[in-house]
Amino acid sequence: MRKLRIIEHISLDGVIQHSADDGAFPYSDWTVPYRTPAGRDAMLAAYGERFDLLLGRRTYDIWSGFWPKAPSNPMGDRINAATKYIATHRPQSLEWGPFEGVGPDLVEGVRRIKALSGPDLILSGSSTLTSTLLEHGLADQVLLAVYPVVLGTGKRLLAEGTSASAFELVGTQAFASGIIFTTYKVVGPVKTA
Repeated sequence: MRKLRIIEHISLDGVIQHSADDGAFPYSDWTVPYRTPAGRDAMLAAYGERFDLLLGRRTYDIWSGFWPKAPSNPMGDRINAATKYIATHRPQSLEWGPFEGVGPDLVEGVRRIKALSGPDLILSGSSTLTSTLLEHGLADQVLLAVYPVVLGTGKRLLAEGTSASAFELVGTQAFASGIIFTTYKVVGPVKTA
């Protein structure tokens, strides 16, 4: 069974939104000033040489407007080559491939996809999927690239009311720009005293 890793660029206050896809977000591309070659290389390593993507429809639409037109580069080439599994009610309207719709039931669809042979799955963006994946034990690992900013507004990593979960620290890596990569293994329910 292949693994599902959640990889997110996140502010100190939990915001993962990067673009004004709804016209109201005032901090588009807030991660750009912190990008460095060392951070890029670490992110490439985190994604791996080969992976498939699990994306919500909104993230798919944003990425499909950018990555196919981007100049050739290691990350873009890998993203463009990946099979994109899309949570959508309109799979017939997908164009950027290779792609496949997850199906009408997200949980069962992700279980089916994880059971297929292939590379690990990466979920990035797609904030509406993260809480559900964690609640149903479908995510295996979470990597947070934490930026030294507080944004105050925007889509958050987890929805209000997300089920309590416990994580085990796998590793951390700090960069001179102030970004800290923190990787966690999902271990299950929170234990209390």
